[in-house]
Amino acid sequence: MSSLTDMVEQQLAGNTLTDMSRQIGAQPAAVQQAISVALPLLMGGLASNASRPDGAQALNTALEQDHDGGVLNNLSGLMSNPQAFSGAGILGHILRGKQAPVAQGVGRATGLNAQQVTQLLMMLAPIVMGVIGRQKRQQKLDSGQLGTVLQQERTHIETRSPGAGGLLGGLDRDNDGSVTDDIARLGQGMLGNLFGKR
Repeated sequence: MSSLTDMVEQQLAGNTLTDMSRQIGAQPAAVQQAISVALPLLMGGLASNASRPDGAQALNTALEQDHDGGVLNNLSGLMSNPQAFSGAGILGHILRGKQAPVAQGVGRATGLNAQQVTQLLMMLAPIVMGVIGRQKRQQKLDSGQLGTVLQQERTHIETRSPGAGGLLGGLDRDNDGSVTDDIARLGQGMLGNLFGKR
């Protein structure tokens, strides 16, 4: 079975990547690199949140109420107006207020500026939630099962991308400067792994 990361990548193929690139004013190759660093962070953030029973329940409720996968049928609308899909709010919940250091770190690793990365993350976060919400609905996952699936996804990411474990762990610490440095350093070593390896 495809991993959640694989499913997100499938949504980003072709015109979606081109539209993302146009929206933030960057080359598709640079955007693809930024996604390859940012996607593990988003998945890791969700897995970390869902590792606690209350976090898993909160995520489960959010998916049931707002993220059934419908956004995947309107990606062009998301690209043009991510705020209409609560991109910033979703991002804040996933990264627990660490959007700025994450954006700076991904930018250092890929050459995009922090504003471009933030825009990209705001488009990427609803897609991630849409993919997870669709899987929850199709497989009828409860909060406990959802947490298990996300922990398996985190393990999958760490297996595919050496160094990702340290990068994901950085989100659990309070030192924002350390998070930025970790993402920039480890992100450079991860480039291409998600889109180039299976």
